[in-house]
Amino acid sequence: MTGRAGRVPPQITASYIENAAMHYLERFASSRANLRRVLMTKVRRSLAHWGGEPAEAEAVVDAVLLRLTGLGYLDDAVYADIKVRGLARRGGSLRAIRATLSAKGVEAETVAAALTELGPDSDRAAALALARRRRLGPFRLSEVRADYRTRDLASLGRAGFSWEVARAVIDGDGAEPDDGSETG
Repeated sequence: MTGRAGRVPPQITASYIENAAMHYLERFASSRANLRRVLMTKVRRSLAHWGGEPAEAEAVVDAVLLRLTGLGYLDDAVYADIKVRGLARRGGSLRAIRATLSAKGVEAETVAAALTELGPDSDRAAALALARRRRLGPFRLSEVRADYRTRDLASLGRAGFSWEVARAVIDGDGAEPDDGSETG
């Protein structure tokens, strides 16, 4: 069985880098910095085998990234908006969302702009979503709810929620936060 260790990496060319970038973007949404990190890993692997000048390969990667950004395939603001909405829907705290996007190389200003669209009570709504998904607090069987209160609070704390938000969700009744809008 031939594994990745036995394969010879391809030589670095502009077309190879562009094809690798397009293939990655077909499979995953990515920030510019994250795609650069992925491509530079391929470059380092190839240079270790074939030799060559790292500065030249880095210039090729930067040119490809600039071209893809110009074509609209890479847009950190759109990527941040998508990730913020998805992570918040799954129960991610604002702190955890910020950390995730920072790890992907999205600038703090772009993250802040994407987070402003969530609204003022988004952390509580995300904590409720997480509690519902993990069956914490008000979503736990009422007979054992008090026995697990401390564990549930700790779970929300580890997920990045403040003490106030965690306590409000765990001690609450599981109702969605009132956003002030009336329906009907």
